[in-house]
Amino acid sequence: MNAIPMLQLPNKPCHSQFNDQDWSILAQHWYPVARVEDVSQQPQQVTLLDLNLALYQTENGQIYLVRDICPHRGVPLSKGWVEGETIICPYHGLHFDEAGKCIKIPAQPELTKISERFSLSKFPVVIKYGLVWTSILGRDESLANLPVLDTWEAEGHQAILPPYVDIAGSSGRQLEGFIDVAHFAWVHHQAFADRENQVVPKYSTERTDYGLHTNYVSNVSNYPHGMQHLAPEGFLWERIFDVYPPFSAVLTVHFPHHGILKILNACCPVSHNKTRLFVPLTRNFDTTGDLQAVYDFNAQIFAEDQEMVEAQKPEELPLDISMEAHFEADRSSTMYRRILAEWGLSKNYTV
Repeated sequence: MNAIPMLQLPNKPCHSQFNDQDWSILAQHWYPVARVEDVSQQPQQVTLLDLNLALYQTENGQIYLVRDICPHRGVPLSKGWVEGETIICPYHGLHFDEAGKCIKIPAQPELTKISERFSLSKFPVVIKYGLVWTSILGRDESLANLPVLDTWEAEGHQAILPPYVDIAGSSGRQLEGFIDVAHFAWVHHQAFADRENQVVPKYSTERTDYGLHTNYVSNVSNYPHGMQHLAPEGFLWERIFDVYPPFSAVLTVHFPHHGILKILNACCPVSHNKTRLFVPLTRNFDTTGDLQAVYDFNAQIFAEDQEMVEAQKPEELPLDISMEAHFEADRSSTMYRRILAEWGLSKNYTV
């Protein structure tokens, strides 16, 4: 990974509704911005924390992320194209190599020493769980608090990557909804839960070095309604949530007959009220089953959650615990909020 000169590190975009401190804190962390399978030699624009990036793959298969703006006259590089290992600006044909250095200005072919001012702002790329991860200000991958989905490449486990979901809501609200167990009976009653089974048994939540760990056991089946008969009578479902702030969490669901389903909820905070959600998952059962059925069930669950997240007011996730009421089953979400507050994110945190 090539070091990026500090002078090229971007500031908060002028149109961003994050305050300066929140943006600077969040920009240190790592987020997924695309599925690897969606990356090609045709550059595409992706947005992270209101900053537009150009994502592309060169002919040798390497994936790169640069700021989506040519330093010459400000045209988006996502309107350009790739030749070999270079990306070319569509306005004046400037060529940029893998390190983001301008190596050719067609209007001045005799120019052999090109100013560093023509260099691109380049961002680190990590490929994990079929996703492209990056950070705006973070540069050391070893310090990244990336979630652990340890079954992604494990023998006997099927790795599945459904389409991403765009949500007109904040990443903090979405993540909190993912770890909320009290909403099952009310929001997901058409998918797997039951409005007559409303009670949330007490569960444990603890702080960890990566965030928080929750162990929740109940008799709420995780099978779709049409498959509820597969659950043995009296079976208790164990759900384990591992939360990796700011916006990732892994849910492990223990099925009958030693079945294990793991779902990674990984948010890309596009803007203060816009989230692109990626959901890699694995299972060690029904591994030859219909993938479309998995996609459809996954889409149903997240559409039900999306309706709630997009309707919540305030859009912000209140980090001052006194700003909203809480009951016993909210212990995971209140701990999550406290962690973000300890980081120095503002009470009117707008992600």
